[in-house]
Amino acid sequence: MKIFIYYPKCATCQKAKKWLDENNIKYEERNIVEENPKEEELKKWIKESNYEIKRFFNTSGLKYKELNLKEKLLKMTEEEKIKLLSTDGMLVKRPIVISEQNVFVGFKEKEWKEMLERK
Repeated sequence: MKIFIYYPKCATCQKAKKWLDENNIKYEERNIVEENPKEEELKKWIKESNYEIKRFFNTSGLKYKELNLKEKLLKMTEEEKIKLLSTDGMLVKRPIVISEQNVFVGFKEKEWKEMLERK
């Protein structure tokens, strides 16, 4: 069973959810604001995803811009970045799909098709 972490008001998340449904992929929903990712989850996902930690930040979000994170992240350690991400779901890029084999951040249809092929 895959975990689909999303923000219901996010248009990209809605598009991703529709794509999952159309492709008959079963998943468990998790609202990123109501149940923000914990530090340990983020550490695991970052490691399993092979993405740079920056990919996990919602760089187009208001919170990211308000906190001037573009500049601040340059001076932060990976631990500090993970701790920060765990404080507010709106800082985290979404949607996220967690499967047994992979972690996908953001809706990239090509990557998600590969996930479907491995289902």
